[in-house]
Amino acid sequence: MRFYETTPVHDLTYSDVFLVPAHSAVTSRLDVSLAPMDGTGASIPIVSANMNSVTGPRLAATLARRGGLGVLPQDMHADELDAAIRWVKSQPVAFDAAVGLKPGDTVAAALAQLPPVEGHGIVIHDEHGSYLGAIPAERLAHAMPDSPLGDLLGARVPELQVADLHGPRAAFDIMVASDLQFAPVMDGDRVVGALSRTAALRSNLYTPAVDKDGRLLVAAAIGINGDVAAKAKAIVAAGVDVIVIDTAHGHQEGMVRAIGTVAKLGLGLPIVAGNVVTAEAVRDLANAGATIIKVGVGPGAMCTTRMMTAVGRPQFSAVLETAAAAREVGAHVWADGGVRYPRDVALALAAGAASVMIGSWFAGTIEAPGTLAVDGDGRAYKESWGMASTKAVKERFDGLDAYELARKTLFAEGISSSKIYLDPLRPSLEDLIDMITSGVRSSLSYAGATTLAQFHDRALVGIQSAAGYEEGKALPVSW
Repeated sequence: MRFYETTPVHDLTYSDVFLVPAHSAVTSRLDVSLAPMDGTGASIPIVSANMNSVTGPRLAATLARRGGLGVLPQDMHADELDAAIRWVKSQPVAFDAAVGLKPGDTVAAALAQLPPVEGHGIVIHDEHGSYLGAIPAERLAHAMPDSPLGDLLGARVPELQVADLHGPRAAFDIMVASDLQFAPVMDGDRVVGALSRTAALRSNLYTPAVDKDGRLLVAAAIGINGDVAAKAKAIVAAGVDVIVIDTAHGHQEGMVRAIGTVAKLGLGLPIVAGNVVTAEAVRDLANAGATIIKVGVGPGAMCTTRMMTAVGRPQFSAVLETAAAAREVGAHVWADGGVRYPRDVALALAAGAASVMIGSWFAGTIEAPGTLAVDGDGRAYKESWGMASTKAVKERFDGLDAYELARKTLFAEGISSSKIYLDPLRPSLEDLIDMITSGVRSSLSYAGATTLAQFHDRALVGIQSAAGYEEGKALPVSW
């Protein structure tokens, strides 16, 4: 990357910069590869944040199915984390994971998991696990909230048999011919997944992120306190593919010791550590054994660190400096936080990030943890909160006595509750992935790059005023 006819005199955010188009021989944005090549096995440079309101097993599996990597949070109890990792590993790669409920469950219970939108649905099993039928999600919009789902099993939704699905194109054609937007996928009389037309189409456009045994990839985070070695070995035993060692202030002795402890175990997996914002920190963490460094202090939507402590750094400059330092020592960086639009993801990659970690943006999706709620205007939302907030601290230290818990929550930072509304046009994580990767692919084609490595080299970046940034936004109303 190089700056276009300018030299920055201060640190820059994503809003301060823009990409300049260059001579290109790339004829289609589908001709570019977004594989990060950071040793994780991902095929797109998108990582979900290890936040309780962002990454659960369902989101992690969905993201991996489209080539990204979900990071399960360290605040999960050990048995929950073990179960979540194993669940992701057990999920289908070619099909979506089916949302299953029982006939006695209510429409309201279903709407807490799925909005009534086309392309999604629920499969119903009885108390013995026998398949009874499926309900397209859009039918929920016209049913009474207290109605049992069994009452909606009138007209049977046709099933797709695995043996008949000879690739994504065949699945798409079958669904079009049968006028289906959603269908359960069966192996005999057993449900093995679910499929929509759009999911079948996506299967031809994305390469799943899978391990050597063909199972979906998943990462998990651990903290720097307690028995770090035991926690690392436990998540590896459960099947995790990437270890993330995470703390708010990554450039500290406790982090260096934790990285060294995990590195000495010889687990053979990528070790991610952070968060930091300087070249010196990258060198220290890489020398301790980290292969990927997580970059970002304070840019996240739920984070109040900069306003509370004045600590942090504008994210574009932080990524630019740390990525250069990482290359010198054979490591990589993930840009963590501060992205609001696909352009920001592209700029982070142009600055040298291998992947971009996304938090609150993904919290408002169907697949994110938590239940769907509806406000007074009928808009669906989920709650999100910062990982240093009072809410997160109480969950993290729920085993402490009242006095010690009160001491820790007294100095909590971050937003404890925020409504993240589902985009009516893009309610699913996969919808957002489509939007993000489409924008980033076009960014590479504008730069004349077919890989992220070429993009790092060829990207031309200019500096703009606040007015320049506003000029780039679409007008919400006519003039």
